[in-house]
Amino acid sequence: MKNSAVSDFTWRDVQKELYTVEEIAESDLRVALIGELIKARNEKGISQKRLEELSGVKQPMIARIESGKTLPQVNTLIKLLVPLGKTLAIVPNK
Repeated sequence: MKNSAVSDFTWRDVQKELYTVEEIAESDLRVALIGELIKARNEKGISQKRLEELSGVKQPMIARIESGKTLPQVNTLIKLLVPLGKTLAIVPNK
């Protein structure tokens, strides 16, 4: 028996009801950026503490960025990416 309180809507359906296309795109970009940062750190086998030592960005800030609780300024992001061997690039949207 299907619970009538449970809907067949996905999170994407709810997003479309609550947010503009631009807001969704911005959120998706943030999630992708954080995901790539975490991926790069993990691929290098670097802990957040070690990334602090290499970048000068405090570990609690790195944790807040990686958890999505805060969005880094561009200069902070660059400080994190350099020791990971990464850079920012501006590319066309899909």
